[in-house]
Amino acid sequence: MGGNTKVYGGALFRLRLEDFQEIQHYDGASPAWCISYDHLEPYYTQAEHLYKVHGKRGIDPTEPYIAADYPAPPIPHSDRIAQVEQQLHQQGLQPFSLPMALDYRGRNSSPACILCGTCDGYPCQINAKADAQTCCVEPALQYKNVTLIEGAKVNKLLTNSGGTAITAVEATWEEGLRQNSEQFTADIVVVSCGAVNSAALLLQSANDRHPQGLANSSGLVGRNLMRHNLSKLYALGLQANPSKFQKTLGINDFYHGSDTDDFPLGHIHLMGKHSWEMMRPDLPKIIPQPLLKLMARQSIDWWVQSEDLPDRNNRITVDRQGKIKAQYQPNNLEAHKRLKAKFKSVLREIGMPLVIDFEVPFKVLNHQVGTCRFGDEASQNVLDRNCRAHDLDNLYVVDASFFPSSAAINPSLTIIANALRIADHLKNRLNIRSKEKELISRRQDGLVA
Repeated sequence: MGGNTKVYGGALFRLRLEDFQEIQHYDGASPAWCISYDHLEPYYTQAEHLYKVHGKRGIDPTEPYIAADYPAPPIPHSDRIAQVEQQLHQQGLQPFSLPMALDYRGRNSSPACILCGTCDGYPCQINAKADAQTCCVEPALQYKNVTLIEGAKVNKLLTNSGGTAITAVEATWEEGLRQNSEQFTADIVVVSCGAVNSAALLLQSANDRHPQGLANSSGLVGRNLMRHNLSKLYALGLQANPSKFQKTLGINDFYHGSDTDDFPLGHIHLMGKHSWEMMRPDLPKIIPQPLLKLMARQSIDWWVQSEDLPDRNNRITVDRQGKIKAQYQPNNLEAHKRLKAKFKSVLREIGMPLVIDFEVPFKVLNHQVGTCRFGDEASQNVLDRNCRAHDLDNLYVVDASFFPSSAAINPSLTIIANALRIADHLKNRLNIRSKEKELISRRQDGLVA
């Protein structure tokens, strides 16, 4: 349970104000969203509290206006990272404490986060990383009207004869030696499989009324796949880095450009500290193990990301056997190249002359967004502004699929905040609030127990 949040690094950012507007880049334009930052601001605050985000306001130079402080103070830097922070300040940058979703209560508190070395990229063994399982699924299971079926696979969505609404969700799962199959019905169906798999499910649910796949009259289901331009930088100097937990620092000084760049470049933050075993797949195989261990001991490990732009030819398709295929051609690479060059120059100035640059391959597919984008015009979008399919009255897609652009910030917090926004919409649609108020009033009048 918990999907990709079981292995994510826990960095939870709000999109910048400008990310909701049309922005010019080296390789083209990033489109405007049909909602503004104002629509998500209160839900960002809810999401930060739900996921126990640690951070500090007022340091990030690109931070949007915010109505509330973080629910918890920033995760403390290790001694080596605190030194790097000071050196970056001396270079004129404005590094800030990374907003992190951890249940951290201090170094001597148990069983909360112990700031170990296997947070970024791994499931937490003590459930101290705030993820969808611990923050959302398990609390929901306390209600009698919530059921979780483990190991189930949804094969397709079925519609009525007119093709105007979903009538059933067809799923299979194993229970012991028995193969179960069932069609589940509901007034509202919400698909939340992740950007790749949500698009795949809609495509493989094609029928006579929807021959191109469900919600696909625009022909855009599966298209406009984005995943950021991503690189790891291993910065090595003479000084060792004994940090166990190093993912505490971010840099946005080049997010909107620089003194020599009129277009946005991107975002940088520390990764979890890489051991030599973790570095091995990223480096040439000829490097002997003793040297690799030395490099891991000396390195400070950075994650560099730039915005990629929506391209209808970057897409997900499903063949007749149900196999998902991804087609993706990187774009806006000039911004990413310039961002890395800028930051490598800074790293050399602060005593790290050797910087190993590893571009994250597409097969990793971090930060997948955009395959069912939302917008007000049905001919140009899959979903409306409330993430309801334009073509089907009771179908919603509520995950990373709705993004019209990728920005250059980790998408997780925006996915969570938007889910909370759509939850409020669904409560209004189902008249739940009115029923709640009526029940409270009847209780006050002594009409019900």
